[in-house]
Amino acid sequence: MAFGCKLALANGRIDPPLPDTASVQHLASEAFTQAEAQPGFSRPQNVALKIKPGETFEAAVQRAGVTAQEAHEAVATLGEAMDTVHIKAGMPFDAAIAQPQGEHGPARLIGLSLRSGPASAITLSRTFDGALRLREMQEKVNDEQTVAKGEIDGSLYESAARLGATPTVTAQVAKMFAHKLDFQRDIQPGDKFTLIFDRKVTESGRTIQSGDVEYAQIKGVKFYRFERRDGDVEYFDENGKNVRGFLLRTPVDGARMTSTFGMRKHPILGYTRMHKGIDFGAGMGTPVVAAGDGVVVEARRWGTYGNWVRIRHTGGWDTGYAHLSRFAKGLHAGDRVRQGQVIAYVGSTGASTGPHLHYEIWKNGQRVNPIGAKVPQGTVLAGAELAKFRTVKAHIDHLVETKGDDQNGETALAMAETSDSVGLRR
Repeated sequence: MAFGCKLALANGRIDPPLPDTASVQHLASEAFTQAEAQPGFSRPQNVALKIKPGETFEAAVQRAGVTAQEAHEAVATLGEAMDTVHIKAGMPFDAAIAQPQGEHGPARLIGLSLRSGPASAITLSRTFDGALRLREMQEKVNDEQTVAKGEIDGSLYESAARLGATPTVTAQVAKMFAHKLDFQRDIQPGDKFTLIFDRKVTESGRTIQSGDVEYAQIKGVKFYRFERRDGDVEYFDENGKNVRGFLLRTPVDGARMTSTFGMRKHPILGYTRMHKGIDFGAGMGTPVVAAGDGVVVEARRWGTYGNWVRIRHTGGWDTGYAHLSRFAKGLHAGDRVRQGQVIAYVGSTGASTGPHLHYEIWKNGQRVNPIGAKVPQGTVLAGAELAKFRTVKAHIDHLVETKGDDQNGETALAMAETSDSVGLRR
């Protein structure tokens, strides 16, 4: 793993780059070797630390066993490259500490090493004359198209993350399959999936940014990314049918169905009556999205439904969303919305026993069962667009067949990580 040193601009002049080094770990170990030149101190040991809530950076460094003066000098030097004041709790760093020979007196700070971003690091090391030397290192980042094959073990989010997919990638996939699969009922442990997505990845395997999902397959259902003649990017199945069905099956991500359409004993009123929709259990504040393109005809308080949104789609279809905690910012009756757009948030307003979404589908003014409702299908490619799509599909299919398998039949990729809470000064 190679790191390239960042070039520093000063007075219109480019300073010479620092010597190349194999990794941030190599820089950290430099403090250990230099410790031999520190008279009166033993060979240093590495101490892993984290900033505690309400703790200053200096106080955290001092916990390693060094004096307040050494901690102050170290943090002041780091302040030349980063913000050392607004540090978030939990930020990890390593300190190289040398104990005095004879074990009398305070320890000596030999070096500090911390990751300052998803692909960058800062190292502080003590030189032969006792001064502290600061280095900022930038890890090389590569653009990569990843073919990830795996099996469901836990949730889709957890399973995909183990193969290098970020939450953004998995959210794209979940939205893509929302009208085809109910993730609560249809997905089982051991179900196979394949994803192809773009990402920026460090040489150590850390995903720092994700791009578009090019292909996704779950339980044999496949979707391909395709750019149409008008420039719109959409997803299509193997036959060129648009992934975007007329209405999504679940308008809230990661929810479980808790009540179906039909007669039931009302949990609050206590008597049996018609339940005119289906309920999805979800945490307070979970985003609720529009099930399809349309116009908001109601966004108001409506009796026992509490906060309520109703969207009118084409062909006499409406959808309704009840018990909402609040509406999306700026949402009003008359607004046009797109499928998948956040319109509100899960709540427990009106006659509700706890946070959930009550979801309804209306056809020509009459409520129908959202499960099994015969809603229109998406568009199908034809002519020149279909021919172009087949070329794209053939390329993706070749990647799936030839890439992403190791000896165990699964992709060996590093888990995606988020950047630490340190910001380099520009």
